[in-house]
Amino acid sequence: MKILITSGGTTENIDSVRGITNHSTGNLGKIIAERFLNGGHQVTLITTKHAVKPTAHDNLKIHLISNVDSLLKALEPLVMSHDVLIHSMAVSDYTPVYMTTLEELEQVDSPAQLLSKRNSETKISSTSDYQVLFLKKTPKVISLVKEWNPDICLIGFKLLVNVEKAELFEVARASLAKNHAEFIVANDLRDISSEQHVAYLVDQTSETRADSKRNIAEMIYERVISHG
Repeated sequence: MKILITSGGTTENIDSVRGITNHSTGNLGKIIAERFLNGGHQVTLITTKHAVKPTAHDNLKIHLISNVDSLLKALEPLVMSHDVLIHSMAVSDYTPVYMTTLEELEQVDSPAQLLSKRNSETKISSTSDYQVLFLKKTPKVISLVKEWNPDICLIGFKLLVNVEKAELFEVARASLAKNHAEFIVANDLRDISSEQHVAYLVDQTSETRADSKRNIAEMIYERVISHG
């Protein structure tokens, strides 16, 4: 099978030296990619410059992206040519629009007036004690996958923080239905540490638990193989 995996975390630039990102290392995506490579499958990994990556392999292709826009451009043609997408990348929910000072904000009748402005500086000045950053919501990448390829097997990920399992499963199943995914890997940040990574593979009727990144990769591998 041709397996497409996203991993790492996107970064949305504020200026040429600053950006908004997240703490994703890409380690789980790397381990998942290695499991499918060991199973003899062709793997395409979409990841970021600083994310960890598998060692070179004849059946591995790597595409580097930086932000949501570059992810969308790289992902669409690849989704149409692969059998499975495992979308483990931590994708930015918002992208910067304009950064300004409190003084400028106070001079306008409505903050919405500033949404049409863009910063032209290569590096925005840091002389002001306070800055106001306007953010715009980015497209929900996973929601586009089945539009591009209705036949692809889609595995999405859902991370929540400090919730009951019932809520975690409810949110995962909502994502399952909304995005027409086959499976959602649901996890809670409180259950992720250097010693463990608890996650559940959720479908319409069941939840299968794993307690480490390698076990998560094995769980996904077995389910994808049986599904295909």
